[in-house]
Amino acid sequence: MRPRGPRTVTLPSADEAAAILKRMRGEVDSNSNYRSKSLKIHGPVCAKCGREFDAANIGLLTVHHRDGNHNNNAPDGSNWENLCNHCHDDEHSRGVLGEYLSK
Repeated sequence: MRPRGPRTVTLPSADEAAAILKRMRGEVDSNSNYRSKSLKIHGPVCAKCGREFDAANIGLLTVHHRDGNHNNNAPDGSNWENLCNHCHDDEHSRGVLGEYLSK
């Protein structure tokens, strides 16, 4: 029989508690987190060329931040679009090419 009465419990520090809450709420800031959310919201399809991806080649699909701010990860996915490697490279090289041609 276990003795009844108060037990000593070690509580986490404020930082540890905040990290636990973020993990429980799914708010952990990591590339895989917003990537998986974007894939759930937008599906495994390139938003530009329409190519569909499966488990064998899903690594070729990237998440592009429309406003260029990688810290702007709205939960509704409004700042993300899934792009294949080719379309993602094209998207980021357009500004560079435009600057080059304007000179």
